[in-house]
Amino acid sequence: MKRTVVAILATGFLATASMTAANAQEGTVNGAAGGAVTGAIVGGPVGAAVGGVVGAAVGTIVAPPEPVQQYVVQQEQPTVMVTEPVAVGQPLPQNVVLYPIPDQPQYVYTVVNNQRVIVDPQTRTVIQVVN
Repeated sequence: MKRTVVAILATGFLATASMTAANAQEGTVNGAAGGAVTGAIVGGPVGAAVGGVVGAAVGTIVAPPEPVQQYVVQQEQPTVMVTEPVAVGQPLPQNVVLYPIPDQPQYVYTVVNNQRVIVDPQTRTVIQVVN
């Protein structure tokens, strides 16, 4: 009986985990790439490895939903050029204008260095670079 209950619980957990993993995959990839780039700039090859792992974790946690990404791609805003690298997990400078996303107050967006980015409005941290 105990084995049956454990097997049922494990199956439910694996099904939930695989659905969550599929939804988070894109955020993980973007987070890993952004973290690796930033880590490489700051700490060389070791920094790239550490940054990739940290970026993957951040990307998995906060990846915005598809409608947010679609909205950002459809908008026309001027690009702002900055010298800092635009990477997931990094804050944007204060001079970069952030634009609201209707019905999604937890996200804002902008265009920096010809890249569309989704940003956390509280911290100005890049959540995702949208291609």
